[in-house]
Amino acid sequence: MDFTAACKDRLYRCLDRLVEHKDALNRHLVEQWRTLFDAKFDVLLYDLTSTYFEGLGEKIPKAKHGYSRDGRPDCRQVVIALVVTPDGLPLAYEVMPGNTSDKTTLKSFLARVESLYGKANRIWVMDRGVPTEEVLREMRVEGIHYLVGTPKSRLSKMEHTLVDRPWSQVHAALQVKLVEQEGEVYVLARSQDRRHKERAIRRRKLKRLVKGLNDLKRRTVSRDVLLQKIGALKAEAGQVKQFVRIHLPKEGEPVTRATFRCSFDWTGWRRSRDREGAYLLRGYLPATVAEDGVSLWRMYMQLVQVEQAFKNIKSDLAVRPIHHQIEPRVEAHILVAFLGYALLASLRLKLQYAAPGLTSRAVLEKLSAIRMVDVCIPTTDGRLLVMPRYIEPEADQQLVLEKLNLTLPAQPPPRIRSGEVILPAATDPSCSADL
Repeated sequence: MDFTAACKDRLYRCLDRLVEHKDALNRHLVEQWRTLFDAKFDVLLYDLTSTYFEGLGEKIPKAKHGYSRDGRPDCRQVVIALVVTPDGLPLAYEVMPGNTSDKTTLKSFLARVESLYGKANRIWVMDRGVPTEEVLREMRVEGIHYLVGTPKSRLSKMEHTLVDRPWSQVHAALQVKLVEQEGEVYVLARSQDRRHKERAIRRRKLKRLVKGLNDLKRRTVSRDVLLQKIGALKAEAGQVKQFVRIHLPKEGEPVTRATFRCSFDWTGWRRSRDREGAYLLRGYLPATVAEDGVSLWRMYMQLVQVEQAFKNIKSDLAVRPIHHQIEPRVEAHILVAFLGYALLASLRLKLQYAAPGLTSRAVLEKLSAIRMVDVCIPTTDGRLLVMPRYIEPEADQQLVLEKLNLTLPAQPPPRIRSGEVILPAATDPSCSADL
């Protein structure tokens, strides 16, 4: 087997030819989703992630420092915007500079999807950090429907409007209520599981903040050191810091228990506890969709499909870190990962119908044991008889193949190699290869 046909440098040069076909590949995939799975594109899920570079990336204009979702703020990165269907089928993606703010991406991406697939009566489902008020207003003017999360501050403004509305039960631990206001629909969700989680996090942060302040009271420090320590404690405490009132010594005053004291805002704490586990959705939606708060909540929860897509692309398909230092190859690297995810999503949907108990990862791991080997037999005249053979599948592997309606090809014909030095099979690199 001649591995020089697929050497590293040749594969890299092949990457340079891919990017120009990106839009055509996206259109082709959409047609395949329609044919294979009767996919619908009336609801689209949109979100962003980042992937970082190993190396300086100085020759890549899009490689910038920015908010890192990978926990690597020290590395340059690019931002990837992705849109998928509620079934997790990818529709399109875009690579943006690493310092791109989430709130500046949506408008251009909407235009790109319309240029690829035309205008349609779609509903865009997004997280709260993606659209700005200005973009949402433009979407309403243009008749583009959306369903997004909202910041906690908006929940406070809507409380008086929602208080008298009846609750609808989604399941034992979740309730929703709905109200229409100024052409938009608002859905308030209250989750017991989320309440327990938020309450535990807030208690843990408050405990650390109070302990840190009490430790400072027992220490002898200057006012400047005190301010630095308190600033670090507040940064770690997050929103919890608003409930602890800290009286600081004035400039020139010594740090004593009289000049440095704290009190707790019990009224504000109790008021905030009532909002734990609650979150607000807002949408501009067709009348037929905007009537049921339970359905809208379920639609918003489909955003987990985008999160799963990012997880597959980063973990299973190893899109990070990027080692390329030429921009077209960076774009092609991400395109290959996108196409790989398209295959994973397609396999997952096929498994839903053929073998619901199996995951895409389990199937790939099971079938990866089927390998191709070259059986090398020396002849009396100094040549090699090479018989390529794949390992016959085990019973469980054969069952997976049958469920997916796949058949292995016929065993390849043997071939003769002449004029070669005969090596032991264990040391001959041509006598073993993966399928």
